[in-house]
Amino acid sequence: MPETSLKALFGEFFAIAKPYWKSAERYGAGLLLAVIVGLNLFQVYLSVLFNQWNNAFYNALQNKQLDVFWHQLLVFSGLAAAFITTAVYQYYLNQMLQIRWRRWMTDQFLERWMDNQAYYRIQLKGQSSDNPDQRIADDVRLFISYSLNLGLGLLSSVVTLVSFVAILWGLSGTLTVAGYAIPGYMVWVALVYAVVGSYLVQFFGKPLIRLNFDQQRYEADFRFSMARLRENTEAVAFYGGEKDETGHFRERFAHVFANWWAIMKRQKTLIWFQSGYNQLAIIFPVLAAAPRYFSGAIQLGGLMQTASAFGQVQGAMSWFVGAYTEFAEWRATVQRLSQFRKALALAGTEGGELKFGNAAAAELTADIAEVRLPDGALLHPALSLALAPGERVLLTGPSGAGKSTLLRVLAGIWPYARGSIHIPAGTRTLFLPQKPYLPVGSLKDVLIYPERERAFDEAELRAALTDCGLGELAPRLHETAPWHLQLSLGEQQRLAFARALLLRPDWLFLDEASSALDEAAEAQLYGLLSARLVHSGMLSVGHRSSLAALHGRSLTLAALHGQAHESAVPHAVQPLPHADAVAGAYQPAPAFSPLSDKA
Repeated sequence: MPETSLKALFGEFFAIAKPYWKSAERYGAGLLLAVIVGLNLFQVYLSVLFNQWNNAFYNALQNKQLDVFWHQLLVFSGLAAAFITTAVYQYYLNQMLQIRWRRWMTDQFLERWMDNQAYYRIQLKGQSSDNPDQRIADDVRLFISYSLNLGLGLLSSVVTLVSFVAILWGLSGTLTVAGYAIPGYMVWVALVYAVVGSYLVQFFGKPLIRLNFDQQRYEADFRFSMARLRENTEAVAFYGGEKDETGHFRERFAHVFANWWAIMKRQKTLIWFQSGYNQLAIIFPVLAAAPRYFSGAIQLGGLMQTASAFGQVQGAMSWFVGAYTEFAEWRATVQRLSQFRKALALAGTEGGELKFGNAAAAELTADIAEVRLPDGALLHPALSLALAPGERVLLTGPSGAGKSTLLRVLAGIWPYARGSIHIPAGTRTLFLPQKPYLPVGSLKDVLIYPERERAFDEAELRAALTDCGLGELAPRLHETAPWHLQLSLGEQQRLAFARALLLRPDWLFLDEASSALDEAAEAQLYGLLSARLVHSGMLSVGHRSSLAALHGRSLTLAALHGQAHESAVPHAVQPLPHADAVAGAYQPAPAFSPLSDKA
C-alpha cells in the first residue's frame, strides 16, 4: 500500500462520498444529517450547562447550603434526562443515515462491479485476490461508519473548543512567570498539552494504517480460501487433498496471525500512551488551578468548574489523540475502496477496440484484427468468421491454441482484442461453458438462468429435463439446494443443454459443453439441439473426433511458435447416431465461411 498524503486521502474520500450527496437521496440524507448535527450541537450546549452546574453544586457543598444542594440535584436530573434523550436519538438517526447511505453505495458498487463484466476483467489482470466481495460487504460499511463518527466527533470538538475556550480563559485568571503576566494561562497549558499529545500519538500510531490495511486483506484471503473449498468439496475429496488444503489454510491464517500480533503490539504501545495521557488529563487541571484555590481567589466550585472547562478544551484539542485508532482504520478503508473504485474504472475502459454492431445480413460475422493475452503477448493474428442461421461449426485444436479465448472474444468479454463483430439485430446469444454456472436458488431458477423474469410453462421445464436425461429431477423444480454440489459435472452439463432448449437462442456457443458425457449421450444432446433449434447458428469447441460427425464443418486452430494459425478442415456431414432417439431429423448445416488467416 503506497503512502498517501492527507491531501490525496481527502481527495479520495470526497471522490467516494460525493456521489451519494449529489444523488436523488440527498434531500432526505441532508435532513437526517442536519438533525444529527443539531443534536450534536445541543449536547455541546448541555455540556456548557453542566460546567456551570459544577460551580453552583460544589459551592453549595462547600458552604453547606442544603436547599441549594437539593435544587442543584433537580437541575442535574433535568440536564441528565435531556442529555440521555439526545444521545439516544442521535444514535438512532445516525444508524438510519448509515444504513441508507450504505444501501445506496452498495447498489452503486454492485452495479459498477457487474457492468461491462468488470468482475471478470479485474480478475484477468490478476486482481482476484483484491477480494471485491469484502470491499462491497465490509469496506463500504466501515467507510460510512467511520466517516460519520469521525466527522461528527471533529465537529463536536470544534464547537466544544469554541464554547469552552472563553469560559476557561475567564476562569484562568493571570499567571505571572519570571515577571511576565500570562492571561488565560490555562488555555495555553491545554494547547501545549494537546499539541504534544497529538504529535506523540501520530508517532506511535502511524504504523497502524498499513497494518489495518493488510489485516483486512489477509482476513478476506483466509475466508476466500475456505469458501473455495466449500465450492469444490467433491474434487478435494477425490484427490484426498485434505492435508494440502489444511496446510494452505494454515499458511493463509499465519498471515492473519502475524499481522494481528503486530497490530496488538503497536496498539499496546499506543494504549500505554493514550491511557497515561487521559489519566494525567484528569488531575493536571486541578494541579494547575490549585494555587488560585488555596490562595482564596476561587472557591471549590470555581476549582471544579475550571477543571471541567480545562477538560473540555483539552479534550477538544486532543480529539486526534483519542480518535487516532479509528482514524487509522478509516484511512486504510478509504484507500482500499479507492483502489477498488479505480480498478472498476480501469476495467471499464480496457478494450474498447473490439466493436459490436448490427449485421446487415442474417449472418453473424467477426473480423478480428488480433487477439492478445493480458500481458500483451499475441495469441491470434487476423482471422474472420461468418456463421449463418442453422449452421453447425466445430472448432478444434491443441490445448492452449486459444479456442476458448476466441469464444470469449465473440462473447465480448475478452478486452484484449481488436476488430469488429456484427450480430443481426434482435437476435440472442447463449454460451455454454465446460463447467456450467448453477446459481443459488430453486432448480427452476437454475434451469432458466439468466432469464428468471421470463415466464415458462412448468410442463415445458419438466419435458426439457426429461429429454436431457434428468427426468428424476423433474419433481424437484421448486426445491432449493446446493445444486452445484449435488449434481455431477455430467448432470450439470445435461442441465445446461436443457437450459439451451428452453431459452432457444439464435446463436449458441459451446465450450467443451459435453466433455463429461459419453459419446452416445453427447450425440443425443447435440441431436436435440439440431432438432429443436433448427434455425440457431451453433459454434462448438471440442477435442473429441466423434464431434465432427455432429457438425457441418470442423475448423482447426493450430498453435505454432506462440502464434495462432487457422485452417479449415471440411468433414462430410454424417447422420447422427441414435437419430431416432430425438424428435425430428438432423439437418446438415448449409455452407458457411471458414476462418481465414488475414496476416
